[in-house]
Amino acid sequence: MQKRYAAAAAVAAATLLAAPLTASAESATGAANAAPAQELRLRNGLTLYIPIKWRVYRYGSDAVQVVTGRCAKPRGWGSSECDAFYVFGPKYIKIGAEGFGPYTGKRPFYTASDVQPCPSDRRLGEYVGPKVTRGLRQVGKGHKAAYNAWKSSCVTFSGGKVRSRFTQREWYLPTSRILVVDQWNTPGLSDTLKYADWK
Repeated sequence: MQKRYAAAAAVAAATLLAAPLTASAESATGAANAAPAQELRLRNGLTLYIPIKWRVYRYGSDAVQVVTGRCAKPRGWGSSECDAFYVFGPKYIKIGAEGFGPYTGKRPFYTASDVQPCPSDRRLGEYVGPKVTRGLRQVGKGHKAAYNAWKSSCVTFSGGKVRSRFTQREWYLPTSRILVVDQWNTPGLSDTLKYADWK
């Protein structure tokens, strides 16, 4: 348990380091070391230890949005310009491939059949994939997730010019029917998942 809370403190430190510096490095390190963690209990006993400043929004029993930074209006999946990651269950997995087919990990999570707004700028469209890095990642003791990192871009709606790039990271646990999706390269999320508990 101590290791999990230490991981949450590390996530808090990474979050502070990724943010613009407004205080001395010494005070930022001290704040991170003292950062309390909160338990985020999810389906099938999965429990994450996340910084207390992260805000959790639940949408029914099958979708959780964890806002980790700037966000004008959390609305669940597709909240443009909202630093967040998502945890989905069977309902979203069932419609998680482009065109609303079932998500399997062979194609990116994309619950639409048209161009969706870019996560960082709603005036642009997102183009997820096709380049992907695949592997296995630890999610708590005794659980391995199929991991996919899709190289993606934000493009103009007219002309398709690339304005920025992002990576959509996905951790899929098919037996537990859990999918974690992150489009913001959330600092420390990999460790948060690695040191999760199954209760």
